[in-house]
Amino acid sequence: MRVVIAEDLALLRDGLTRLLSAHGFEVAEAVDNGPSLLAAIDRHRPDVAVIDVRLPPSFTDEGLRAALTARERLPGLPVLILSQYVEQLYARELLSDRSGAVGYLLKDRIGDVEQFVDAVRRVAGGGTAMDAEVISQLLTRRGRDEPLGGLTPREREVLGMMAEGMSNIAIAARLAVTEKAIGKHTNNIFAKLGLPPSDDHNRRVMAVLAYLEADPR
Repeated sequence: MRVVIAEDLALLRDGLTRLLSAHGFEVAEAVDNGPSLLAAIDRHRPDVAVIDVRLPPSFTDEGLRAALTARERLPGLPVLILSQYVEQLYARELLSDRSGAVGYLLKDRIGDVEQFVDAVRRVAGGGTAMDAEVISQLLTRRGRDEPLGGLTPREREVLGMMAEGMSNIAIAARLAVTEKAIGKHTNNIFAKLGLPPSDDHNRRVMAVLAYLEADPR
C-alpha cells in the first residue's frame, strides 16, 4: 500500500515514514509543503495520503487546501488529516464531497501506534477514521431539527463510535452489550437517516458522513 506524507516538521515526517514502513506500507514520498504534496500525488497516485493541516508558508490551512485540491484531481483519494487541535471547519470541509475515505486525527494519537496504523488502513480502504475528540466537539454543536435529532441517545452514541471507525463487535465490547443489540441499533440508524439497504460498509460511511457534515450552530 503506497503512502504520500506531508508534514513540515522533519523529525515527525521521518518518524511517520519509519513507522508506516515498519508496518508494511510503502512510503512513496514524504514532503513538507502543499505544492510538493500535489506534485507527489500526481507522480505516485498513492493509496492514501497522510497530511498535516498546517504547512508552509503561512501554517494555517495549506495542508487541508492541498488535500481538497488533490481529491478534486483524483476523486475519492483517501486522505488522513493530522492536526494539533480540533478545528471543526477543517473537518467539515474535508467531508463536504460525501465520498468517504477520509480521516481526521489529532497528532497526539500517533503515539498509539496500532490505533494510528489501523486508521491509515481504514481510510485507505474507503472508510472513516475520525478522532473521538473531534466527534465530541461536533456533537455538542448539533441542532435538534436536523435528521440526527430523530436518533435516540443510544443510537447517537453508537453512530459516534461508528465515526471513530469501530466495528459492531468493538462497539458491543465498549458498551458491554451483545453484537446483536448493536446490529439492531445500526439498522435503526440507517432507517432513520434514509439509507436504503445496500452494501453495509457503504451505508456505514454514509451514516458517518451524515453525522459529521452538518453545519455547526
